Amino acid sequence: MTASSLIKPYFIENRLLICIGLISLIIVDVLQLFIPRVIKRAVDDLTTFQVDLTALFIYALYIAGIGLMIGGFRYIWRHCLLGTSRRVEEGMRNVLFAHIQILSASYFDKAKTGDLMAHATNDIQQVRMATGMGMVALNDAIVLGAAAIGFMAYINIKLTLFVLFPMPVIVLGTKFFSKKMHRRYQEVQAAFSDLTEIVRERFTGIRLIKAYNWEKEETGRVEEISRRYINKNIRLVKITGTFFPMMLLFTNLSLAIVIYLGGRQTIGLVITPGDFVAFISYLGLLTWPMMALGWVTNLIQRGRASLDRLNNILQTQPEIIDSPGAHSLERAKGEIVFDNIAFSYGQSRGSTSMPVLSDINLQLAPGNIMGIVGPPGSGKTTLLSLIPRLYDVTGGRILLDGTDVRRLQLSNLRSQISFLSQEPFLFAGTIRQNITLGNQRITESELIRAAADASVYDTIQAFPQKFDTIVGEKGVILSGGQKQRIALARALLMSTPILILDDPISQVDLETGSVIIDTIRCMAGSKTIIIVSHRLSAVRFADTIITLKDGRIVEFGNHEELLALDDYYAKTFRLQEIVEDVNAN
Repeated sequence: MTASSLIKPYFIENRLLICIGLISLIIVDVLQLFIPRVIKRAVDDLTTFQVDLTALFIYALYIAGIGLMIGGFRYIWRHCLLGTSRRVEEGMRNVLFAHIQILSASYFDKAKTGDLMAHATNDIQQVRMATGMGMVALNDAIVLGAAAIGFMAYINIKLTLFVLFPMPVIVLGTKFFSKKMHRRYQEVQAAFSDLTEIVRERFTGIRLIKAYNWEKEETGRVEEISRRYINKNIRLVKITGTFFPMMLLFTNLSLAIVIYLGGRQTIGLVITPGDFVAFISYLGLLTWPMMALGWVTNLIQRGRASLDRLNNILQTQPEIIDSPGAHSLERAKGEIVFDNIAFSYGQSRGSTSMPVLSDINLQLAPGNIMGIVGPPGSGKTTLLSLIPRLYDVTGGRILLDGTDVRRLQLSNLRSQISFLSQEPFLFAGTIRQNITLGNQRITESELIRAAADASVYDTIQAFPQKFDTIVGEKGVILSGGQKQRIALARALLMSTPILILDDPISQVDLETGSVIIDTIRCMAGSKTIIIVSHRLSAVRFADTIITLKDGRIVEFGNHEELLALDDYYAKTFRLQEIVEDVNAN
């Protein structure tokens, strides 16, 4: 898909408004051309003393009437054309956001949030300007410019040819500068993305910056990136700063020609004084089309550079998609099989590079609970992310109820799973919105039950606004344990056959953690549950427990069996028991 084809559907959809807007704009241009004709007649009548007050009043009424009509049609074209550009802006932003939503998790491992924000704001704004005022400037450059030249030629062809002498230079200059502007606009937009990202990071991490007295260093870092952005803009200004004065130079050169040659023709009675004044008025009208030629080049180059950047994202295809013939399950039973699983980040299927996971073979019966433990970096979270296909395996397969998850529709697969991530994320809304995710069908009793199951209901009731308490950006007003329990309530609220919990009690105290684990144990038989935890008391009741190390299963069994092996699980469990006893006393 070409960059220009991105905006083509919006022009087709709004073609009627665009036509009305262009017709109104042309009418405005034509009406402007009649004003110098009225002025010509008035000046000629004045110079020959063939006018009275009544005639002057009529001329004034003509100009006032034309002015009113210009105002009315100008409103129409602004409403239609600039309104259309706003619709293009809205549509492009929606398309961009919708596309980003379907991209795979691996894309966001590399993409910068600030860069995506710059695309969604600055780039789309440049496209709006190109499609709105760019269309207006292009129309004026063609219609008003051609019409003004026509009226000037009607007055005196020879004088018109002298006035248009600089035009070829303007055309060649525009062609020369447009290529340079396009390249430098791309550089400016890329620098703006970097600036947006670094500022976003510093605002997000402001508490850490204050805690470590990094204000001076981080201010210097932002200043460095800001200086780079300014330098890119200055390089661009060197081009535009040459281009626009060049346009004005040749416009004023044309005016000088008119004053000298036109004045001579007026003295020689070749043209009337009214013609001379009208000719200067038309030259004034021609000034805008000549400027518009430069401005539209400016706008189009900005819009084109931004469209290219947007197109790069929209051409990025998600790595994880529905396979041909993918089907859905009405409601999964919950049997999960890991068949010789291997996985490597950033590698294609079948890669021989060092894998994150290797030789994972497991079978989890419906309604059973599996615990996953192991040292940090052993692949626990990665293994969980393969089940809902946040990433796809690079070797082997995962079966849900006997079907390879890659043969299931993505939306259907993920609708079968409730997932609590290791780092709970909260939106800057209310507690209610964060638990329900805006689902209006959730009843108050269901909401209360989920909060109670996550052992956070009493905490919520202590807030003045209760469930309608606004938590702030990333849940800033809440403690880590409160955020984790609200995120857990979100997972427990969903009536899914599979529940995946990544370290669900890592940020809560022992007593609260025990209550949550008891709640999860009560779900045994009704849900297939997979729990990752560094606190082994959270998985001791599981039907199956595995220990991962360096991406491989090194221990397998239930709690008693793993204690008998006297390896990682047993040693860690006994050590944590001692710590918990000490803390309890």
